[in-house]
Amino acid sequence: MTSPFIEQEDLYGAHNYKPLPVVLTRGEGVYVWDENGKRYLDMMSAYSAVSHGHCHPKLVDALKHQASQLNIVSRAFYTDKLGPFLENICKHTGFEKALPMNTGAEAVETALKAARKWAYVVKGVPADKAEIIACSGNFHGRTISIVSMSTESQYRFGFGPFTPGFTIIPYGDVEALEHAITPNTAAFLVEPIKGEGGIIVPPKDYLAKCAAICKKHNVLLICDEIQTGLGRTGKLLACEHGGIKPDAVVLGKALGGGILPVSLFLTRKEVMDVFTPGDHGSTFGGNPLAAAVAAKAIEVLFEENLIERAQKVGEYFQQRLRSLRSPLIKDVRGKGLLIGVEIDEKIPARQICLQLLSFGILTKETHNTVVRFAPPLIITEEQIDVVINALQQVLAEIDIKSTAK
Repeated sequence: MTSPFIEQEDLYGAHNYKPLPVVLTRGEGVYVWDENGKRYLDMMSAYSAVSHGHCHPKLVDALKHQASQLNIVSRAFYTDKLGPFLENICKHTGFEKALPMNTGAEAVETALKAARKWAYVVKGVPADKAEIIACSGNFHGRTISIVSMSTESQYRFGFGPFTPGFTIIPYGDVEALEHAITPNTAAFLVEPIKGEGGIIVPPKDYLAKCAAICKKHNVLLICDEIQTGLGRTGKLLACEHGGIKPDAVVLGKALGGGILPVSLFLTRKEVMDVFTPGDHGSTFGGNPLAAAVAAKAIEVLFEENLIERAQKVGEYFQQRLRSLRSPLIKDVRGKGLLIGVEIDEKIPARQICLQLLSFGILTKETHNTVVRFAPPLIITEEQIDVVINALQQVLAEIDIKSTAK
């Protein structure tokens, strides 16, 4: 019997998602519960937005306290929360300036605008000629401008005409970057690890070589750390694995502590100072409620050693996954607690996710062939063992049925 909540959402909502058939009503730590009281281990973390765990008490307290003081006033006025939050995140990441927005897509749009204006004002690119280089298989959001640099046909079908000024190169190909750069190139936008694109980890020296090329040609290197940043991969920023500091990063998802949408574009003064009053803005971006929760989210990351935990527990998780002897597993890849298990293409990854659901494990496929595991960073080895045992049973069941056919 279909849940009335599912029927109601299908009837009145747009069909731009295909959720798994479960209705969630409560969350705590690494667990969520459905409408019937069944408990699940959350291995999705809302696409890495719930890195601290569901309803983390310190974040909920920060939300309640600020909600009783001041919530939204717009950036027409100063508040006592935004400045301290921006200083804190700048000092932790090593950037000089930060511009607050709400969603990850907004932060990417901010980065694109900053890169283009920097190209005109600082670099001297002729008006309206600035070019942004991005990678095939990228996922930076779903606005018109962002899908203009996507190579996924579904993301683009029916939404043209598209924004010009984007050049697409293969991911992980340093020579392609060198060849794509022209005097009009403003920036190279890249994910340190492709998330929605299938949890693809580039060659170890990829980012370092890209940084050197960008510096040689006076091109901004902008890392999209919306999904990979804030401890997810075992470093504060995933670009640290490559030993680099890019010219700019975009952050989101976990920045809001799994409670509010909060995002940032961070860079150095030379780039950020191209913005003048009226150039760019957001009614809700940088509001005191979001700033208070985000500041506490950053504090908790360090207080509870969640970054180091992601590194340690992530290594254990990958080790356990690689120990599974299933012919259906083609690859296990990732860093920290951002892990993808590539499945033999004859079995839809969604089928595995649906069967894991019956074992009380929540996750979601990407690119039809990859089952992703990105749990809250507070997950324990014992809870990972539960996931491994469930996955082992699911793979065995599917393998037996596919062999019988």
